[in-house]
This record gives sequence, structure tokens and C-alpha cells, in this order.
Amino acid sequence: MILNRNDYCLDGKGDGWGVGYQILNTGSHDHQEVDFILALLERRRKYFGAGVVALDCGANIGVHTVEWARAMYGWGEVLAFEAQEKIFYALAGNVAINNCLNVSARYCAVGENCGQIEIPEPDYLVPASFGSLELKKTARTEFIGQQIDYQKTRCVPQISIDSLRLKRLDLIKIDVEGMEADVLKGATESIAAHSPIMMIEILKTDKTIIERLLLTVGYRCYVLGYMLLAVHADDPLAAKIRVENGALSLGAL
Repeated sequence: MILNRNDYCLDGKGDGWGVGYQILNTGSHDHQEVDFILALLERRRKYFGAGVVALDCGANIGVHTVEWARAMYGWGEVLAFEAQEKIFYALAGNVAINNCLNVSARYCAVGENCGQIEIPEPDYLVPASFGSLELKKTARTEFIGQQIDYQKTRCVPQISIDSLRLKRLDLIKIDVEGMEADVLKGATESIAAHSPIMMIEILKTDKTIIERLLLTVGYRCYVLGYMLLAVHADDPLAAKIRVENGALSLGAL
């Protein structure tokens, strides 16, 4: 994997976080989450056949994208979106060096509407958890290892999921540092048409807003740490999900 060796933020105790930090120190990044989504993709293939389509919104350097693509060789494809230009270069490079020809990597943000969005740009030569960068400043914007000047921005493309006009959509991962509700609002037609499984980060967004958007269109929601799993009630997978002692399992294939 191509990564930036400065992709880390240290706390006062010497511990750190960041995609690059995890990979360099453990050889993997959020492997349990990756494995869980791979199991979800397998079930979509089981229930709906080959031709699985998965969206990685906030793909960073492509940890999920590459693993999904490798697993779905011959039966699925990935559309990966990354708004930070320098990070996108690593994403595209990782797709290429892993020969993931079933991936379409796109340099853009994903939101409610199509157009342009002004985003800040960190100094990639100074340590920071670049994947934690919030494109929009809030009152609770996280310190990622360096101060970010939200007055100095660059313009990048923004698309909505609905604008893709996909003929099939099986899974959406949304990890966009606080813009998760925006992404969902821009995907209402696609969600209504395809009822995809969704894994949504709720670390920097209001969980109740996300649940409200999904429950009204027939989804069941399950909190998995800082992620929320959403499965439509009519999806065959919904009948397989079991929650025991706070742990979730997908049941037998």
C-alpha cells in the first residue's frame, strides 16, 4: 500500500491514530470492519447474484476499496470517492499496483448536491491523521495533529450518489467526517430503488438524524462501535441478523 509516513496523530501518552499509523504499526487498518463488510458483500452475491456494486465514500488511500475489489474479482465492482487530492493519488496508486481493474476511483467529494465544494488542505509534510480531516468546520472540529486553516481552501468537485444513476447498488460505506447526513440526502432515489446495505460512521455526526432518515424508508439500524449498520427490512439478510449480549452476528449463509 502507498501511504504517507506522516499520516498519524499522537496523543500525550505516545499512542497514535491514523490509517498510515495503523498500517505501519500493525500491518492492517480496521481489519475487523473490513472483514465484516466483506461478509456483507458475500451475502449480497448469495441473495442477488453476481454483479455486486459497492460504493466507498471517503475511501482515503483505499484500504477498504482494495480489499473489496480483491474479494469480488469476477463478480463485483467498487466505486471509490476521495476528496483530498493528495490522498486520492495514493488511492489511485493502490488500485493500480494491486491490479484492481474492477475499481473506478474518483477525485471528488460526495454530498447532497452536485457542484463544487471548498475544502481546506492540510500540510502533508507535517504529521496529522489526514483521514480525520473534516471538510466543513464545526464547533466540535477534531484536532488531527496540526492546525487547519479553514480560511484557505481549494475547490473540488462534489457529486451526489443519485447523480450516478446506478442500475444496481448493493452496499454503501459512508465515512466522510461529519457529512454523512448530506451523503444520505443525496442518495434518496438510489436507496429507494436498490435498498443497499449501508455502513455509516457516526463518530462526528448525530446518530439520531441518521437513524431518522433511514427508519422512515424501512431500514433497521444497528450500532457497531462508531459505525452504524443499516439493513432494509425486506433484505433477506435482515432475517439472519442476531444480536446477543450486545454482539451482532449475520447467521449462517
